[in-house]
Amino acid sequence: MFKKLLIANRGEIACRVIKSARKMGIATVAIYSDADAQALHVQMADEAVHIGPAPANQSYIVIDKVMDAVTSSGAQAVHPGYGFLSENSKFAEALDAAGVAFVGPPVGAIEKMGDKITSKKIAKEAGVSTVPGYMGLIADAEEAVKISNEVGYPVMLKASAGGGGKGMRIAWNDDEAREGFQSSKNEAANSFGDDRIFIEKFVTQPRHIEIQVLCDAHGNGIYLGERECSIQRRNQKVVEEAPSPFLDEATRKAMGEQAVALAKAVGYASAGTVEFIVDGSKNFYFLEMNTRLQVEHPVTELITGVDLVEQMIRVAAGEKLSITQDDVTLTGWAIENRLYAEDPYRGFLPSIGRLTRYRPPMEVAAGPLLETGKWQGDAPSGETAVRNDTGVYEGGEISMYYDPMIAKLCTWGPDRATAIEAMRVALDSFEVEGIGHNLPFLSAVMDHPIFIKGDMTTAFIAEEYPDGFEGVTLPDADLTRVAAACAAMHRVAEIRRARVSGRMDNHERKVGEDWNVTLQGKSIYVTIDADHAGATVRLADGKTLRVSGNWTPGDQLALMTVDDAPLVLKVGKVSGGFRIRTRGADMVVHVRTPRQAELARLMPVKTPPDTSKLLLCPMPGLVVKLHVEAGEEVQVGQALCTIEAMKMENILRAERKGIVSKVNAGAGDSLAVDEVILEFE
Repeated sequence: MFKKLLIANRGEIACRVIKSARKMGIATVAIYSDADAQALHVQMADEAVHIGPAPANQSYIVIDKVMDAVTSSGAQAVHPGYGFLSENSKFAEALDAAGVAFVGPPVGAIEKMGDKITSKKIAKEAGVSTVPGYMGLIADAEEAVKISNEVGYPVMLKASAGGGGKGMRIAWNDDEAREGFQSSKNEAANSFGDDRIFIEKFVTQPRHIEIQVLCDAHGNGIYLGERECSIQRRNQKVVEEAPSPFLDEATRKAMGEQAVALAKAVGYASAGTVEFIVDGSKNFYFLEMNTRLQVEHPVTELITGVDLVEQMIRVAAGEKLSITQDDVTLTGWAIENRLYAEDPYRGFLPSIGRLTRYRPPMEVAAGPLLETGKWQGDAPSGETAVRNDTGVYEGGEISMYYDPMIAKLCTWGPDRATAIEAMRVALDSFEVEGIGHNLPFLSAVMDHPIFIKGDMTTAFIAEEYPDGFEGVTLPDADLTRVAAACAAMHRVAEIRRARVSGRMDNHERKVGEDWNVTLQGKSIYVTIDADHAGATVRLADGKTLRVSGNWTPGDQLALMTVDDAPLVLKVGKVSGGFRIRTRGADMVVHVRTPRQAELARLMPVKTPPDTSKLLLCPMPGLVVKLHVEAGEEVQVGQALCTIEAMKMENILRAERKGIVSKVNAGAGDSLAVDEVILEFE
């Protein structure tokens, strides 16, 4: 076995690999850029090597620099994680030439599966179900139209070297095929330096389901069930789960066997993932093979008890697989939510800055899941597990140079409903301050009826949130529970204030029992009857709710119980009440005496400032280019400014016709959220 392993990556995946290596007794080496000098993966590793400036194209993906770090550290093996150099065959070749083990598949497998046209041809030859289409080179738009008619509309035009949704168009008729071909070709050339396009049948009601495979260099290969990844935004996965709520055992077996057949056809040896599109009738079609560890691998580990990183390292060391297909069992259900540094209220734009507060929920291993990651016995009903794979810490910076993912929050339960409920509580318990983040959106998805039924397709987010995410309005029953909890909490705070001021000896008599709670447009009158174990909150209609919890004034997280059901609240102080965040809702809750409530209704409502004549920066970022100047007349849709953040360029466009009166920023300026870029007459 190796004595020293270098991780050619950063963030949460580098931390994840370090954990398995440490468990195996292998020393670890981290690499880091200028921006990551204080990063968590650097702190966790046994040693660390600096490899260059912050931009990834000057550090993490420069093969020569990574190879210098390998040589200077004396590492015997390199784990690439995912992204960066993980599927770069030249990097694998450089390691092989240096006599260093690549913790991944052979170079040939990477090359064959890295090209979408080649991979589909190999898959078809290996007996894998493929989407009907044309894999050859397409000369021009007219040939694209001819092929599209032969395949049958709708069709998907895709870049051969594509990924991340780039170079991809759907066509429903000849005109769209003609236009889509040229757009895909241009985008592919600009993004990948490769303008080859292929055409395949577009699958309706598609679900994205992938099979995890594990192979060694001795001809052995197994599959470890599937993962459902249908909740996606712009072709990027957001929520994953294992197993899929859609598959039956026969379909799972067929997909698994075909995935292993494909892996063996290319001499695969390591962990890998074969992705499929599955239609509403459970017909499945090969999409692509990822020749690396997947972001969502934890859900597979939670239901199988197999440490995939450990298995990758053992395979790279020449060992045979220690488990056979008969040893693989799927126990319980696991869900993963990706926590991103992006603001869902601003169209999911990237958010950067310092994490002023970062308190993940406590990680918990379920009874049958030992620290070694192995299952022991059957999963007892009612137990749950919480896992958080992360690469950040409180006080750390979220950089503009890298992927915006902060953490992968996972829960496990003996069944899907239990795993979902555990995830709801875990999301509500996750405290993140200082940046925009998608926790509210993830909570909304976990409560969405379509997700709860397991009836989603890859169009879920586009169809259910066509105008973007605008927050959650809780049902009346949930609002009543929040109101009851806040009334009880406010009473505790009032008692504390009375004690501190010395205004009371017997506080039970000094603090009132009748309160009015306003939240999300609702006004709820309650009467509180408190005792040492909690409070009974009586509503105007006579219904009562029993409230208890551990909250004390100043706590930013309240773990409450209302009528024996858990209620987790993130708590902030506002005048006359609280800012409460729970289950995706973000609201101000005022708790007043009846007289205060009567007077509050007479107060005028403050109107927000008029920003209609201002172009505000929607995210923290760098001004790449200003497209207009003072005095210029702009038209609707015209580009005004380009802002760069987290490897993404965002073009800000005019929403209406107007004349620029003042320019407040220039190329190279770093801007904060809502900073004024342009003013209009």
